[in-house]
Amino acid sequence: MTKALEEYMHLAYRLELTPDSDEGGFVVSYPDLPGCLSTGDTVDEAIANAEDAKKEWFEAALEMGQDIPLPDELDNYSGQFKLRIPRSLHRALTLASRREGVSMNQYCVYLLSQSCA
Repeated sequence: MTKALEEYMHLAYRLELTPDSDEGGFVVSYPDLPGCLSTGDTVDEAIANAEDAKKEWFEAALEMGQDIPLPDELDNYSGQFKLRIPRSLHRALTLASRREGVSMNQYCVYLLSQSCA
């Protein structure tokens, strides 16, 4: 079990750090590891606590024989997808992108990035 644990600990799991507006400090989670989160008063403390939480999460999953998901990687995404939209929306996006002086593709990427931020 130790070898598997060490292997999982060395994989690059994405860590999310967010300020905790209710309690103060920071909350850290690993989106690929459901329920694996921790907190800390400072960024450094939160990250150190998250490493401990990740290790404990792996230990519990291995002990219970659960599948451990591998980290989600950007290589798994092409950066492209096809989307059918109404003609009226296509027209509106085309006109808006022209007003901004950018391609419709760049304009749509901008709009999507603003809604996902």
